[in-house]
Amino acid sequence: MEAVKESVKLAFRKRASDSRVLTCAAVWRMPKELESSSHESPDDSSSTAQTLELLCHLDNTAHGNMACVTWEPMGDGKKIISLADNHILLWDLQESSSRAVLASSASLEGKGQLKFTSGRWSPHHNCTQVATASDTTLRGWDTRTMSQIYCIENAHGQLVRDLDFNPNKQYYLASCGDDCKVKFWDTRNVTEPVKTLEEHSHWVWNVRYNHSHDQLVLTGSSDSRVILSNMVSISSEPFGHLVDDEDVSDQEEHHPEEKNKEPLQDNVIATYEEHEDSVYAVEWSSADPWLFASLSYDGRLVINRVPRALKYHILL
Repeated sequence: MEAVKESVKLAFRKRASDSRVLTCAAVWRMPKELESSSHESPDDSSSTAQTLELLCHLDNTAHGNMACVTWEPMGDGKKIISLADNHILLWDLQESSSRAVLASSASLEGKGQLKFTSGRWSPHHNCTQVATASDTTLRGWDTRTMSQIYCIENAHGQLVRDLDFNPNKQYYLASCGDDCKVKFWDTRNVTEPVKTLEEHSHWVWNVRYNHSHDQLVLTGSSDSRVILSNMVSISSEPFGHLVDDEDVSDQEEHHPEEKNKEPLQDNVIATYEEHEDSVYAVEWSSADPWLFASLSYDGRLVINRVPRALKYHILL
């Protein structure tokens, strides 16, 4: 399930269709008492279970199993991208989100049974770009034309599981996969990754940038570990302060003392081993940039914080 602005949510479910079982998606509305705009926490001891209101289904019957659904990061919350088998579908929510209209689509073409495994909507470029993963390949799409804008073949040695965009650097993308690696890409030059992490010993299921401090990167793996890394050298603050991609050359001209200054060193901040089974999801809090959660196959949900010493080092 993935939240969006105000009180509308997406959820996956399975349903039977012509003797087939399809993974589908639907749009639901949360009760007003639980809307994110409310600053008061409900009293768990007296509250009763609330019922979600079903607004509409994303009808993917003709396109196959739904693998991923993602909201447009900005705007009015009326656009959704879904990935179903080898199809990428752009939906418009109409009439107070009570109806989803398929606005445009595109398909993977090639040998074999190509299927999407994951996708993310970029918060940059006026939200006109989406990145997808299929097998070992990463692709970028322009949502205005649903055409491919870049392709990273053999991005990983095995299946790509997840990807995420750097919230502060518009061309930077992270990916992870079954080759136990996490890779960081500059989509302007995709011949090779700008950085590779090899800290996990089994499939890496999730990679997430911190929403505010993009040097902080979370990964979760089937090795039952969550790793918090400090990727400061390829962040928006490689020297301890904000640096824009386009300003690097100007900075060298006007601040020659920083031309020879080495970026801060990348390192693993902490390895969390509270889980006893495969970690399938990691996520940063949308309210507290120093708080994150991880979820494993056995249903264990663990909440952790960025170490206080690092927090103050970043802030001060």
